[in-house]
Amino acid sequence: MKIFYTTAHHHHDPLFEFEGGRFIPAHERASRGEIIKAALTSRKLGNLALPRHFGNEPILRIHSPEYVDFMASAFTRWQERHGKDAPPAFPSVWPGRSLRPRVHTDGEAVLGHYTFDMGTPILAGTFNAARAAIDVALSAAHDVLSGARVSFALTRPPGHHAAGDLYGGYCFFNNAALAAQMLTDARRRVAVLDVDMHHGNGTQTIFYERADVLTVSLHGDPAHVYPYFLGNADETGSGAGEGFNLNLPLAPKTDWSDYGAALDQAIARIRNFGADTLVLPLGVDTVTGDPTGAFRLEGDDFLRLGEKIGALGLPVVITMEGGYRLDVLGQNVADVVDGIRQKL
Repeated sequence: MKIFYTTAHHHHDPLFEFEGGRFIPAHERASRGEIIKAALTSRKLGNLALPRHFGNEPILRIHSPEYVDFMASAFTRWQERHGKDAPPAFPSVWPGRSLRPRVHTDGEAVLGHYTFDMGTPILAGTFNAARAAIDVALSAAHDVLSGARVSFALTRPPGHHAAGDLYGGYCFFNNAALAAQMLTDARRRVAVLDVDMHHGNGTQTIFYERADVLTVSLHGDPAHVYPYFLGNADETGSGAGEGFNLNLPLAPKTDWSDYGAALDQAIARIRNFGADTLVLPLGVDTVTGDPTGAFRLEGDDFLRLGEKIGALGLPVVITMEGGYRLDVLGQNVADVVDGIRQKL
């Protein structure tokens, strides 16, 4: 297995995020990428590979040109407003329901147009890191198209909360959706199985009106868990996409007995769809004690998770999403990968 990785992810290493009305130490830090890399390589689950560079065309299959331009210039605009030594950019105003959703050039207002939370700071190096993560994801997809059975994209920052023109949830570009689009363009029948604690609202939005990609997500019930405003069971797709989106929201304190049953339901839907390739946005923030999570999966459960996914027998592109309990992060990711590899 190839593990696509780049040190460019260090360009995005926030110290703080905004949560619960206050600044707290950031959960999504560069150290996460190094922990995962060390765990995968120490267990000899794959070899590190540098990503190849892809142009903008694959990005524009998913993200709008205006949004890509915004991301490329966001921190510069912020500095124009707050000075060359400006702190990380956080939005402070949004075009709410009674306001006019116009696009501003002002460095303060433009942030609110393109985001949905205050927990996702933009730093001077954020665009470079997020752009490099795209190449990591696309390189893994290309690897599977070239015959690999499983390929790991160590994407940081993560991506599944990012929509076509919206960032949030630590995510700027939707790495999993970009990989799925590349595979679909190559005539693969793709299913996306998101196992992060938090609903992949961006991925759902991107494919919601399409029948060529099946999106399936197991996650915390949005009645209690971020992102709150998407991820309900009655969201099944729209128009041509009706029936091609499956949400399996689960209650807080869910353990393996209920999680495993929901996973079986997800796998059955993927089989019925007739997928020939799987994209797996992998979050391990489902573990007991994750600071952003609400589930109670334990160590061995991640091996079981991987085994069930591997038993599908499909080539798999893995993109890295959440997981913030650092003492078990590497082990949990490695266990999922190990389980997949054992069954493929």
